[in-house]
Amino acid sequence: MRKLYLVSTPIGNYEDISLRAINILSSVNFIICEEFKEARRLLSNLKIEKTLFSLNEHNEKESSEELLQKILAGETAALISDGGTPVFSDPGNYLVNLCINNNVEVIPIAGANSLMLALIGSGFGLKNFYYSGWLSPKKEIRQKEMYKLKKKKELIILMETPYRLKALLSDVVKIFGGKTRCVIAFQLTMSDEKYYRGSAEELLKIAEEKKLKGEFVFIINNK
Repeated sequence: MRKLYLVSTPIGNYEDISLRAINILSSVNFIICEEFKEARRLLSNLKIEKTLFSLNEHNEKESSEELLQKILAGETAALISDGGTPVFSDPGNYLVNLCINNNVEVIPIAGANSLMLALIGSGFGLKNFYYSGWLSPKKEIRQKEMYKLKKKKELIILMETPYRLKALLSDVVKIFGGKTRCVIAFQLTMSDEKYYRGSAEELLKIAEEKKLKGEFVFIINNK
């Protein structure tokens, strides 16, 4: 069959899995995942039993070469991330390119994506936006990156780990200005999902008072 499916999985609510995704995960020969724990939890919920192979930032090149050989031998595979759309801000692009270069059909399966949910729920105009993704965890480098981003007069989308939200907001206040309109799309699809909308300084105050800690997408309106 020589196919690699890129299967989007729920980012917080298992009910967001699509019927097509379930069918694909049920039919492939094996599944490639980031972390076994997250993948097993999802598959257990779906009552699917499959052989799992790990592909993450620590073993991506070596694992991709090995997995390609299995696919070239005639097996079909599905690549999933811990949640959301695979390859997007997650490992897997090396394997995708190997497959393309070896005439393996690569088939993306639509599904949950935190970026699009954050954008359409933000209330901002969506004609143009710039996805910057993950900035440096080091304060000095991160601030230099932000000064460069400030030159882009459009929506700017950032991703960050839960424990660096307040540091990110502090930098936004300093570099973009406290009055800059922003949105924190917090815990998307989960029971405590919430969109925090306001100025950068207002959101920093909220994050401090509520001690916000969770998955989020951050949008700066720099138009």
